[in-house]
Amino acid sequence: MGEKLTDQIFGALAEQTVVIPGTAASEKVLPRLAGQLLGLQAQRKQVATEVEEALDAHPLSQVLTSMPGVGTRTAARILISIGDASSFPTAGHLGAYAGLAPVTRRSGSSIRGEFPSKSGNKDLKNALFLSVFAALRDPASRAYYDRKRAEGKKHNAAIICLARRRTDVLYAMLRDNQPYVSQTPAAA
Repeated sequence: MGEKLTDQIFGALAEQTVVIPGTAASEKVLPRLAGQLLGLQAQRKQVATEVEEALDAHPLSQVLTSMPGVGTRTAARILISIGDASSFPTAGHLGAYAGLAPVTRRSGSSIRGEFPSKSGNKDLKNALFLSVFAALRDPASRAYYDRKRAEGKKHNAAIICLARRRTDVLYAMLRDNQPYVSQTPAAA
């Protein structure tokens, strides 16, 4: 039955005489688009190599990449966004700039509690979130995340807390020009 059905399908395909309008045009356009796509992929690899070289030449690159979860691309995003962090008086200012500081919503005399900020530097915030997710394998970061979850915070709130804490560490690392020093976490 399977062979008979296969033969019928191939027979029907061989008898098909429908020509779709635009077939000739697509035969000319699609190879050109594929060539452009290959060119863009080559350019992307070249730019990634140039970014890595530029980051390696920066004096703070070793400091940033020493932190768990911060790789070449994340370190480059952080350096582009904040530089050496000297323009921020405290780690709290850096956290607020990144959009990681909680915001209290008020209207008149009613206070509705603290919520995650919807403002801040989106590129920096995304870079910090990417580093947080990668750092969940680090024992110290994982212990902090687990402690926040044990306090009753939901996953997103615990991730924001961890990102804010890592912002404090990042600020201290950049301020003192010191690489990350791993500490063994206390039992959660």
